Amino acid sequence: MENNWIHRADRLSALPPYVFARLDELKAKAREQGLDLIDLGMGNPDGFAPEPIIEAAKQALSVAQYHGYPPFEGTANFRNAIAQWYQRRYDVELSPDNEALPLLGSKEGLSHLALAYVNPGDTVIVPSPSYPAHYRGPAIAGANIYAPRLSAENNWLIDFDTIPEEVARKTKIIYFNYPNNPTTATAPREFYEQAVEWARHYQVMLVHDLAYAELAFEGYEPTSLLEIKGAKEIGVEFHTLSKTYNMAGWRVGFVVGNSDIIQGLRTLKTNLDYGIFSVIQAAAQTALELPDSYIHEVQKRYQKRRDFFLEGIKKMGWDVKPSQATMYLWIPTPRNSNSTDFALDLLQKTGVVVTPGNAFGEGGEGYVRVSLIADCDRLGEALQRWENAGITF
Repeated sequence: MENNWIHRADRLSALPPYVFARLDELKAKAREQGLDLIDLGMGNPDGFAPEPIIEAAKQALSVAQYHGYPPFEGTANFRNAIAQWYQRRYDVELSPDNEALPLLGSKEGLSHLALAYVNPGDTVIVPSPSYPAHYRGPAIAGANIYAPRLSAENNWLIDFDTIPEEVARKTKIIYFNYPNNPTTATAPREFYEQAVEWARHYQVMLVHDLAYAELAFEGYEPTSLLEIKGAKEIGVEFHTLSKTYNMAGWRVGFVVGNSDIIQGLRTLKTNLDYGIFSVIQAAAQTALELPDSYIHEVQKRYQKRRDFFLEGIKKMGWDVKPSQATMYLWIPTPRNSNSTDFALDLLQKTGVVVTPGNAFGEGGEGYVRVSLIADCDRLGEALQRWENAGITF
């Protein structure tokens, strides 16, 4: 029964359809038709979390106090582990008391930060293409979003010199993300130094999403924003345990950096949720304390998949530069084919799911994102289906 007097808030009407929800609908229909789907769409790591993490969760389940409400600011043990991880990885000193805040996954924090700081009409810069949470949070908050186009010619880096002076002067926040989802681009240290200089000059909050801090290959080590002098005075950095530790469904991440910015987010969150289940925080602490040998195995796994898939599509006409980081490949669509049409054609002809680039903003048109979330046998099956269907660049 339809209730014509029940209307959604305008903030929801302003949002475009969430591409992954739409993809889920299409995948469900394909499965109903009997297609064996190979889903390389979402960045959803395959397999279990490492055994030490699972064991830590099992042990924590027997602690009675962990079954009550967790502290709003997260457990002291997890916050200490976050600070120690940053010290070890980046030689960045953080106060676990006010410069680190656990989150229900980084997506939650990225979106809620906008609600904590953006008033309707405020200008927020979110480059295009970008991870959808970077612009959906500000959109829900009523921001005017300025979306500078990223380009392959500029290595998918933000060109601060092209941001108009009148935009820069009224910008409140800029969201950015390197290693980048979806483009896989990486940024040199000089880029971060320029970002901090630009933001300090125009008094803009920097929000950096470091989701792929450890999924880097061949000796490349991503930079943390907080390594840059002065960054902590104006910015925060988000991190998630979803990718590196196969904990996507556990919903755990954190934000670090400027204590005042974090306190604003904490204040909002105390009115919206009770924080992360303490058992999961105990497991997350264990994840951050795993030896580097575990990280190296994860890196080898994704590098092997990257090389395997690139070699396969090269035979079909694609010549894609190997990514230095992330769990994705950013692949141009065949000539005269837009990203949505190509992704749908792939799904219908081969049962292989990829994400159209325009799902990440207009700047992603002409590309699709492939998630390397299956082993090489399954990736090989996907490539064989492409070849059999005559998919070429």
